[in-house]
Amino acid sequence: VREHLSEEQEAFVKDFFLDQALMYVNPRVLSRGAATFFRNQAIYFAVDLLPKGSAIEDGKPGRVRHGVVDIPSKKLPRFVELPDPDGLSVMWLDDVVRRFLPDCFPGYTVGGAYSIKLTRDAELYIDDEFSGDLLAKIKRGLSKRDTGAPSRFLYDGDMPPATLAYLKQALELEDEDAIPGGRYHNYHDLFAFPMPDDPELTFPPSPPHPVGRFEGAEDYFAEIARKDALVHYPYQNYDYVVEFIERAARDERVESIAATLYRVASRSKVVAALVEAAKRGKDVSVFVEIKARFDEESNIISAGEMERAGVKVHYSFPALKVHAKACLVRRRENGELKDYAYLATGNFNEKTARIYSDFGLFTADERLTADAVRVFRILNRESAEEEFDHMLVAPFTLRKGLNKLIDDEIDAAKKGKRAWITLKCNSLEDPKIIKRLYKASSAGVTIEAVVRGICRALPGVKGLSENLAIRSILDKYLEHARIYQFHAGGEDVLYLASADLMRRNLNRRIELCFPIYDPDVKKTLEDLTAIQLADNVKARILDPKQKNTYYRNDGEDVRAQYATYAYLAKDI
Repeated sequence: VREHLSEEQEAFVKDFFLDQALMYVNPRVLSRGAATFFRNQAIYFAVDLLPKGSAIEDGKPGRVRHGVVDIPSKKLPRFVELPDPDGLSVMWLDDVVRRFLPDCFPGYTVGGAYSIKLTRDAELYIDDEFSGDLLAKIKRGLSKRDTGAPSRFLYDGDMPPATLAYLKQALELEDEDAIPGGRYHNYHDLFAFPMPDDPELTFPPSPPHPVGRFEGAEDYFAEIARKDALVHYPYQNYDYVVEFIERAARDERVESIAATLYRVASRSKVVAALVEAAKRGKDVSVFVEIKARFDEESNIISAGEMERAGVKVHYSFPALKVHAKACLVRRRENGELKDYAYLATGNFNEKTARIYSDFGLFTADERLTADAVRVFRILNRESAEEEFDHMLVAPFTLRKGLNKLIDDEIDAAKKGKRAWITLKCNSLEDPKIIKRLYKASSAGVTIEAVVRGICRALPGVKGLSENLAIRSILDKYLEHARIYQFHAGGEDVLYLASADLMRRNLNRRIELCFPIYDPDVKKTLEDLTAIQLADNVKARILDPKQKNTYYRNDGEDVRAQYATYAYLAKDI
C-alpha cells in the first residue's frame, strides 16, 4: 500500500473513485434518535464530521456529528492495483474511499474515519434442540441473518471514545458487544490479493503431483481393490477424489453411493456427480450437515439440488453434528456386492483442497468398509448405534478407544518398556485427554505433538508434562490433517481422523478415526510425520509462557511443507 502516490497514480485513484466507487459509497449523516441500520458483516467508515471551517481544539471534538460511508467490497475488488512501471502497487479499497471522504461530505470538515463491522444474530441456536424440524428452523434463522439483532460490533481501536459511545447508543449495544480491532476488517478478502510478479515475494510454483496408479487408469476400482491408495492434497491432485465419484456415477456395475457432506464448494463437482448418479438410477443417499457454521445456506441449496434429482438426503441430527468425511460405493462384481470406501481428514471440497493439507484414503479393505457400512446405517437412521470392530467412531467409541491407547502406553512405560505417542491435529483442547497425556508424560511416555491452532496443554512443565513436546507449523498451506500414532508394544498403530482432540469432536459430533492397515500407506504417513517433526524453519515450539519461538537447530534446513512436496514427487 502506498500512502504517497505519484501524479499518475493520483489521477488513476481519482478516476477509479469517481467512475466506479462513488455510486456505491452511500454517504449519510446520522441523526441522534433516528434509525441506523448496518448490514450483517459489511464494512463501513464511521466518520467524525465538524461544521465546515471548524477544527478539533485542545483534543475536544466540540460540535461533532457522525456520518457513515459504505466500503463497497461486495461490489468492487478489495484491492485496487495502481499503475506502476517498477512493479506491483496495491491500495486497499478502504483507503481509496478514505481519500475522498471530504468529497462525500461537502458541507463538513472530516475529523476522522474509523472502520466498523456489525455481526447480526441469525438465532441459529439449534445444536442441542431435540424437537421440531431442524431444516425449517435453520431456513427461518437464515432469513434473519441480514436483519437480526446486533450481536458483535468490531471497530477500529483508534476510534475516539465519544464516537464509540455514540454508535453503541445508536445501535443499542452493550459494552461487551463492542470489540476493538485494527484499521481494516474482513481479512478473508486477502485471499484475493493480487499476486506480485516477483519470485522473492511468492511461493515457488508447486503444481499438484500426479498419483501414477490413477493417472490413465481404466478402472479405479480395480486399482483400489488391489491395494489401498493414499492421496495427500494439495501436494497431490485432489481431482482423483472427484473422479472416483464421477466414475462411480457412470459405472453400470455401481448400485449405490453414500456420502457425507459437511462443507462443499460452490458449484461443487462432487454434488454434480451425485446428482448424475441419481439421474442414472443409482441408489444415492447423502447426509448433509446443515449446522455447518457459516455454510448452512450453501449446504441447503446443494441439498435441494440433490433432492430434486432423486438423491435421498438426510439432514442434521439434534444435539450432534456430522463431521465425518466418507464416501461408500457398492459395486456388483462377479455376481456379488463389493464395497469401496473413501475416508478422509478433509471435506469434499475441491476449492479448499487447494490450500488445506489433508489425507484421503481409498480402500476396499473389508475391515474398514464394513465399519463404514455401519456408520452409514446410523446416518441413514436405520439404527441408533452400531458396534465397530476397527474404526473409532465418535461419540460412541472414539474417546474410549483413545483412552485405551494412551493407557496402554502408560502401562508399558511403567514396566520399563518403550512407550511413545505422536499426535497431529488442529486443536488439543479436551481437558480429559490432556489430563491423560499429562499422566502418560509423568509415567515416562515420550509424546510429540503438532498442533496448528487451539492448544490448552502445557508442555514441558516439571512434574507434569516434562515428556510432552508440542509444536505448531504455519506455512503456505493450512495444516488440517489429523494423525494419531501409538507405539502399541511395537505394532506402531496409526490412525487418520476427521476429529480433533476437542470436547465437541469427541462428545457432540459423529467423527471417524480409522486405522491404516496397508504397510506402504502406513510407512508413507510415518515418513511424512517425521518430516513435520523435523521442521526447523516454520515450526514454533509451544511453551507455557506462550513465547512460542521458532524451533532452530544446527542441522540442514527442513521446511516441512517444501520437504513434503519433494517427498511426494517420487509417486508413492
